[in-house]
Amino acid sequence: MVQFYSPNRRSVNRGIISVTADNLDAQGQGIARHQGKTIFIQGLLPGEQAQIQLTEEKRQFAKAKVVKRLSDSQHRVDPHCPHFKVCGGCQQQHVATELQVNTKASVLEHLIQRETGIGISAHPIIHSPEYGYRRRARLGLQYHAKQRTLLMGFRQSQTNDLVNIKHCPVMHSELEQLLQPLHQCLNSLNAVKRLGHVELVLADNGPLAVLRHLDSLKHEDKEILRTFSVQHNVAIYLLGDEKSLEPLMEGQPAPWYQVGGLKLIFSPQDFIQVNDEVNQQMVAQALAWLDLQPTDRVLDLFCGMGNFTLPIATKVQAAVGVEGVAALVASGQYNARINELNNVDFFHENLESDIHQQPWAAQGFNKVLLDPARAGAAGVMTHIVKLAPEKVVYVSCNPTTLARDSKVLLEAGYHLVSVRMLDMFPHTGHLESMALFSSEPMDIE
Repeated sequence: MVQFYSPNRRSVNRGIISVTADNLDAQGQGIARHQGKTIFIQGLLPGEQAQIQLTEEKRQFAKAKVVKRLSDSQHRVDPHCPHFKVCGGCQQQHVATELQVNTKASVLEHLIQRETGIGISAHPIIHSPEYGYRRRARLGLQYHAKQRTLLMGFRQSQTNDLVNIKHCPVMHSELEQLLQPLHQCLNSLNAVKRLGHVELVLADNGPLAVLRHLDSLKHEDKEILRTFSVQHNVAIYLLGDEKSLEPLMEGQPAPWYQVGGLKLIFSPQDFIQVNDEVNQQMVAQALAWLDLQPTDRVLDLFCGMGNFTLPIATKVQAAVGVEGVAALVASGQYNARINELNNVDFFHENLESDIHQQPWAAQGFNKVLLDPARAGAAGVMTHIVKLAPEKVVYVSCNPTTLARDSKVLLEAGYHLVSVRMLDMFPHTGHLESMALFSSEPMDIE
């Protein structure tokens, strides 16, 4: 048999070795060193000694699993969730909150230092409740033919298999309480084998569920859902395909949430921040950093449905939001009208294309906020510099692209004034942050 050499193929030493973790990464993996190589070990905390077995080995690092833990860290806690070790939703419920947030803040500080050369603290941290913080969750649905039952839950770590979720303590209690009765309801439908997913959302005016079904629902199934809706006070929406969202019953009130003293109505399919408490603090911090004045003209890029734009508009001469998703732009425009904000405009534009010919780009702004997706905002950074705003607030869900994009502002003479770590998703590896840049030197907070 012919064998081909692969330079990337490396044998893994399957022997047992003993290590002591000396650090933690943002994903909750312990970091240890052995014979000059860095090893990432899922489930091991700083200070803990363990016998481990390598599962993956590269030239510069390796990954390993714990065979036997020989000591316990003072930061090790009991997970609240019975599904913790199998569900892929949370990775760090075994880690004390203080260590989680301080580790993420340190990772953020390290990335900024490495990319920009600036040493800056990510404290004070914007904290979240430890549990009950999620107001939105999408659960997969899968009919198990052998067991003749519906599985409803999240994916297992590194697989496509569903974990049948009965409890989820990171979900808001109003949503968690729906899990078991909702499962029973969906399992009783004639269409149980042809369901895709269900999304639970907690609006300020009550919970709602969006059910993705692959075939048209028959009358008796709709009656079962109507009974569940009334009994549990849940507004139900049916999603036959990705564009055909319909309320189950006429007269269902539109969902809404409050931010910055405003009431924002949204479609169940609109993006809203999962963690309401952190969102409130984040918006308040952004407005304080911008130091908004009645004469300001403020630009909000990647604005969504106006989570920042509309509160900003209550304090300035003019606010402009630019967003690539048409439905979110329509929601922003609608909410501007119902909140009687006549000084705000929304533009539906692709911010990853040539922005210089877009209609908003010719306007003048003295302050800018941007909240891009994980890929960052490379396509708009030079235009922000061209606008020469006094202040720029960058909200980020990816510290790597935040650090990268920061260099454009710093090279243009801007000063990095302050950084915050946002604990938007406790017990997970997600790291949210925000940074303030100023055209003039300011005292670092």
